[in-house]
Amino acid sequence: MAEYITVARVSKPHGCHGEMRVWPLTDFPDRFFSMRRVMVEKGADCREMEVEGVRRHGSSVLMKLAGVDDPETARTYQGARLVVTRDELVPLPEDNYYVFDLVGLKVCTGEGRELGVLTDVMRTAAHDVWVVDRPGGRPLLIPALKRVVRRVDPPRGRVEVDLPPGLEEV
Repeated sequence: MAEYITVARVSKPHGCHGEMRVWPLTDFPDRFFSMRRVMVEKGADCREMEVEGVRRHGSSVLMKLAGVDDPETARTYQGARLVVTRDELVPLPEDNYYVFDLVGLKVCTGEGRELGVLTDVMRTAAHDVWVVDRPGGRPLLIPALKRVVRRVDPPRGRVEVDLPPGLEEV
């Protein structure tokens, strides 16, 4: 079975013709305007549906799917996820990674000392910050900067970092 990645969540019906408010969970919300078909997943049910229309609505998107022609039918999709396969992801520039590809990687120093496991990525105004869970200690917050991150190697399940002096003690 294919691995699906969530790109949006269906919020609620909109209007009387079956449109649904969809909240993008992607850095590439323009992707919805070129979709002709979409995988809709709710619980154990996952089905491909034809997209009849898409339009912006503030920070969300209104989407009309074939066969969803009234608010009652649209309401049955509340909480559903719009998903894509890895092949359908927007390609990233070199040295950029999707968060789900980073979470779970072991974080080590250049000398091979294991610091912990990357569990989350916080977005800040200046740069991303990686949250690394350490055994028996507080999480380590590592700035995701080129001068700190030496190598990202998802196939090997690890990240190599060069920590600034004193960062581990903060």
